[in-house]
Amino acid sequence: MAMIGNIAIILVSKLDPRLQSPMYFFLTNLSFLDMCYTTSIVPQMLFNLGSSKKTISYMGCAVQLYFFHIMGGTECLLLAIMSFDRYVAICRPLHYTLIMNQHICILLVSIVWLGGITYAVSEATVTLQLPLCGVNKLDHLVCEIPVLIKTACGEKKVNELTLSVVCIFLLAIPLCLILASYASIGHAVLKMKSSAGRKKAFGTCSSHLTVVFLFYGPAICMYLQPPSSITRDQPKFMALFYGVVTPTANPFIYTLRNKDVKGALGNL
Repeated sequence: MAMIGNIAIILVSKLDPRLQSPMYFFLTNLSFLDMCYTTSIVPQMLFNLGSSKKTISYMGCAVQLYFFHIMGGTECLLLAIMSFDRYVAICRPLHYTLIMNQHICILLVSIVWLGGITYAVSEATVTLQLPLCGVNKLDHLVCEIPVLIKTACGEKKVNELTLSVVCIFLLAIPLCLILASYASIGHAVLKMKSSAGRKKAFGTCSSHLTVVFLFYGPAICMYLQPPSSITRDQPKFMALFYGVVTPTANPFIYTLRNKDVKGALGNL
């Protein structure tokens, strides 16, 4: 369902001439991220759930660690860019095409991907340098930084502190920017005289806000607390949520209240 929904979003955004706008350019990137998210963890998860030998090689775990956190870091920043796009579209409509031109959109997406890759490579590399000892059992469904820190031996306080500081910049600051954007949007929408315009603006923004809370809620619960304080089943629930549930739900959230996308899907 996650793959079909996100592939459909990418196809209609590329093929339908009515959807050639910055909003759908960013949505295409989000759908691609969600596909990568799902494919980086679900195949191994399904293999382990259906097999008596529930193992992953050290190299396989390291590769999954890098991919999973590249996608997660990039999505944190991309959702902030998408909220900025909605802010410009609603609060600065006459300057929208000038501000969000194709060059700027490509530049913003490039910065977002570079930021996600930088976070993942630096944080995952530091985590993989922690010593492992004894029988290494991960009580989890995916190789994830907080769980690996909790499993490792030796002194881990520096790793925990570094992860917390990095995640404040990657989670808390983008979330504050998103909330500030939507506070301005809400103020602008309430001043609109057209009820149809208000309804359309609220419909588009509520879809994006739903996606933001589905992604940021579990991520904040998982990454903005010390790994040593994480409970036994919390990582599994969180990983299933932002690795499986959210990528599956996003295409439906963006299509159910969007007439343009529903029309484009019908044509496709």
